[in-house]
Amino acid sequence: MVKIVIIGAGSHVFSTNLITDFLSYPEFQDSTLSLVDIDKEALEMTTAFTRKLIRQHGLEARLEATTDRKAALEGADYVVVSIRVGGLEANEFDLQIPAKYGVMQGIGDTIGPGGIFYGLRHIPVLLDICHDMEDLCPEAWLINYTNPMAMLCWAMNDYAHIRNVGLCHSVQGTAAELARYIGVPFDEVSYWVAGINHMAWFLEFKWRDEDAYPLLREKFKDPNVYSRPDAHWAGADIVRAEIFKAFGYFNTESSQHMSEYVPYFRKRPELLERFKLASAADRIERAEQSRRKRDEEMRRLVESDEVIPLRRSREYCLSIIYSIETGMPTRINGNVENNGLITNLPEGCCVEVPCLVDKNGIHPCYGGRLPPQCAALNRTNINVQELGVLAAVEKDKTLAFQAVLMDPLTSAVLTIDETRSMVDEMFEAEAKYLKGYN
Repeated sequence: MVKIVIIGAGSHVFSTNLITDFLSYPEFQDSTLSLVDIDKEALEMTTAFTRKLIRQHGLEARLEATTDRKAALEGADYVVVSIRVGGLEANEFDLQIPAKYGVMQGIGDTIGPGGIFYGLRHIPVLLDICHDMEDLCPEAWLINYTNPMAMLCWAMNDYAHIRNVGLCHSVQGTAAELARYIGVPFDEVSYWVAGINHMAWFLEFKWRDEDAYPLLREKFKDPNVYSRPDAHWAGADIVRAEIFKAFGYFNTESSQHMSEYVPYFRKRPELLERFKLASAADRIERAEQSRRKRDEEMRRLVESDEVIPLRRSREYCLSIIYSIETGMPTRINGNVENNGLITNLPEGCCVEVPCLVDKNGIHPCYGGRLPPQCAALNRTNINVQELGVLAAVEKDKTLAFQAVLMDPLTSAVLTIDETRSMVDEMFEAEAKYLKGYN
């Protein structure tokens, strides 16, 4: 029997997909699911969903739910983490304060002022979880879905002794989008992707074993392929098309994300309209609406007689667990330590590369040298990540300030003094989540 612990189980959309994935495998239907969250009400809703799923399908799975993380971790085999320290309130500070200074982020959870402060809040918690695991389940795998992915995995690799991998939806999600752009079935394309989280590169993209990049370039001569004139910002992919045309390779994260990691698209208000990019206010409003809708849908599903299907998502998490437990090999893209995997990115940073998985664990694949222009763009983000990790571990405001100074978007908009004022204001606003900083 396998024991899987989900920390942050109150996040309905992610956790219920993961739980359904887990229970869809006959091999795991008599295993233990332990759900953990500090929000009792949200945890109760996910627990009710899981209980209904188990009952409807006549499964023998054991279900635990607790706000006590240590109790859940005892004897765990796999620990999946998807949390948001400070919730929407802290995220609003991450977006609104920089916006006041002219740094118009859209997501704010990877680099940039928002991503750095996301890291400052989350790295200590992830390391605490790792240290609990070192005592309670030292052989378990920690599977992380929390952002900023690269900073968190880098911190765990350097400051903890737990096997871990970081997972994201962007590789398989982008592959499906690329198949749609060229008008072919997803199961007919293949790809090889490497780089860093949210900025990995489709080094190979094939359709029926033939290079599909020429077809993609031809399709992208028509802007309507990636952004119809009437498209809302959520449906436009202009930024990635521009990056593809300029750098020669397609990157893995959405245009809304990618626009934050480079200095070209968000440094003036009129560019937001030109490239159909969301503002901080757009994102906050949408996040609130989405949360309310998810809560209503979950409540309706749990209270109704509707049968919950045991269907699987495209998440890598359960593919990993299934391969390790059964020995059936699979391939994923994971975030791991760069110990010579990508030779023109810094040793020790976090890279996202293809990984083979079998009963012996996760085996990252050697990637060699990235195209130099792709590696150069990655390194601008890695500079921020490195300083962000050090700032969080050493609780050093100066290092945090210096991390923000290195951010490509911030440095395209603000002076050093303006950046210092912005960072000071963010520390003041988020003080209750950032204890002990010097």
